[in-house]
Amino acid sequence: MTTAPPPPRPEIPKPHLIEEPRTGFKAWLLHGGTPEEAAHAHADARPWYQVLWLTGVDYFSTLGYQPGIALLAAGALSPLATIVLVLVTLFGALPIYREVAKRSYGGQGSIAMLEGLLTGWRSKLFVLVLLGFAATDFVITMTLSAADAAEHLVENPLLKHLLHHGQLWVTLVLLALLAAVFLRGFKEAIGLALAVGVPYILLNVVVVVRGLIEIANHPEALGHWQRALQLRGDWPTLALAAAVVFPRLALGLSGFETGVSVMPVVKGDPGDASALKPEGRIRGTQHLLTAAAVLMSVMLIGTSFITTLLVPESAYHEGGPASGRVLSYLTHHLMGSTVGTIYDVSTIMILWFAGASAMAGLLNLVPRYLPRLGMAPRWVAYARPLVLVLFAIDVVVTLIFKADVEAQGGAYATGVLVLMLSASVAVTLALWRERRGPGSRRVPLPVLYFGGVALVFTYTLVQNVLKRPDGLIIACFFIGGIVLLSAYSRYHRATELRVESVTLCDEETEALWHELGCKSVNLVPVKEHTPEELLLKGEEIRRHYKVEGPLAFMHVGLKNDRSGFSGLLEVTACRLDGGDFKVEVGGAVAVSNTIAYVSELIDPKSIFLGLTRRNSVEQAFHYLLWGEGETGILVYEILLRHWRRTPEDDVRPYIFLMSEEGGNESNSAASDTLPSAAIAGS
Repeated sequence: MTTAPPPPRPEIPKPHLIEEPRTGFKAWLLHGGTPEEAAHAHADARPWYQVLWLTGVDYFSTLGYQPGIALLAAGALSPLATIVLVLVTLFGALPIYREVAKRSYGGQGSIAMLEGLLTGWRSKLFVLVLLGFAATDFVITMTLSAADAAEHLVENPLLKHLLHHGQLWVTLVLLALLAAVFLRGFKEAIGLALAVGVPYILLNVVVVVRGLIEIANHPEALGHWQRALQLRGDWPTLALAAAVVFPRLALGLSGFETGVSVMPVVKGDPGDASALKPEGRIRGTQHLLTAAAVLMSVMLIGTSFITTLLVPESAYHEGGPASGRVLSYLTHHLMGSTVGTIYDVSTIMILWFAGASAMAGLLNLVPRYLPRLGMAPRWVAYARPLVLVLFAIDVVVTLIFKADVEAQGGAYATGVLVLMLSASVAVTLALWRERRGPGSRRVPLPVLYFGGVALVFTYTLVQNVLKRPDGLIIACFFIGGIVLLSAYSRYHRATELRVESVTLCDEETEALWHELGCKSVNLVPVKEHTPEELLLKGEEIRRHYKVEGPLAFMHVGLKNDRSGFSGLLEVTACRLDGGDFKVEVGGAVAVSNTIAYVSELIDPKSIFLGLTRRNSVEQAFHYLLWGEGETGILVYEILLRHWRRTPEDDVRPYIFLMSEEGGNESNSAASDTLPSAAIAGS
């Protein structure tokens, strides 16, 4: 005899909403869906050595301006300071992001790691701060890259007479073209990244080799450099000086956060799709990060060496012909205008594509966090409105810095270093939790190592901020704007239903769920849910009101962490003596919103809500921060807002607001309940 299978779990669909018609400009603005939908629609996994160039356009493009910034910061010490940068890259940034790839393989990066390691409002505020620095990083990537591309155009011998002193407007035109491409519908194209990145690296290899040949043919250049170093002291002194000046070269560390953000595109093992942890994708991403770091390290040392020995000091200072474009200047000088122009075109293309990579990064990063946390309007999840906002920010930043590449270096480095510091802290905390045994006081060696790396990045960040505070100032503006937008959005969206899904926890609940729906019961939210309190509450309601049908007493249990915007509800129901019902709802982030949501699912005849008559301002703060407040009024407002977007032929439940003497909570069982007329219903 076989046992009959249990009844299928009933589907709990979300309440139906009427979509507002989109016409004219609004239809165009919201056309194409969200970046997340587009990413899923065009997902195309590739081998890591192809995806390498997608992150490489951000990382490798820094060769366009890094050697010039290094010369301005360190002069003759530039190659030594670059070696320090390479050591930090290979033994600091690379191990950190290999660990991030193990734990954030969905492409969320270090911000998601820290969000998972922290809880409550601390986590949300920390995410907002990090998003401010990430915005600084990506926005300055766009403006700095466009400014450097414009400088290569303006200083090209074939165009100089046409674009003389036009760097600012050329930069704005390049940014406008970038925004126009994304407004049309930009797709991250690995093929285009290959077409832009590979020729650029090959051209730089040619330039480095040609520069080394020039140094071999003119050994006096090496002698001049050695004498310049001798004037600065012995080797220990030079090493210390290089370490001190290294923070100003931190731009060469950019690109690692992009490396983990493209993880979903990396092709893994055949079983990765169904595995809890995609080992193949993780391994491929680690190969990608290692290859990019090694290749960039070789190029940084090579370009730094040849530019230090072959570019005169008068040329690379501000206003000089090599300012912001020392490699281009050297290419024109050593290989002629034709090859130099080809190099300029390749540099302009990769710098433009680096801006596109940064724009794509923000279009993926911002909608992933702010709307989900209730800290941004819904339109932020759409690409075109966000592109317009980002373009406006780019214009403002470009005008502030007057399209000066060197002036934006400090802000760029600040954003990069904060993200790297957050990644190192996240990895250190994760390893501490994973490897420290229960009751053990011994600190695992990897924790000490990555803690030391975090200290290195802390030193680098502090030195960079002290030397160039403009990056911190800009980041503070971004953080302030995000916090203000988040507070306004949280306030404006507070009366949404704020529930992601509902799960029925047991078979009894599944069986009773059908009896609760379709105008079968009267819903009574309660705070105290002992049998005695429920009996008392039922007697009070039936004494003052003519109630048809059973009562369904609903108790809402709030999560410990109520800083999230929406909850995953778990529902348990049982039948009480006398025919009434008791419904337990757990996992809520806000009482009022949960009552409104469940009432829409149950569709009761009427809803009985209590009023506490407490201070309205105090109740508002309790509601926004902890999901508690004047529940009766809030449920009424939330339902009215929801009903405006639902089909008009629905029969609404009656809502009774009952004043409770003694100041009890709104969903408590009061001993003296004053009757009130129904204020809503049809």
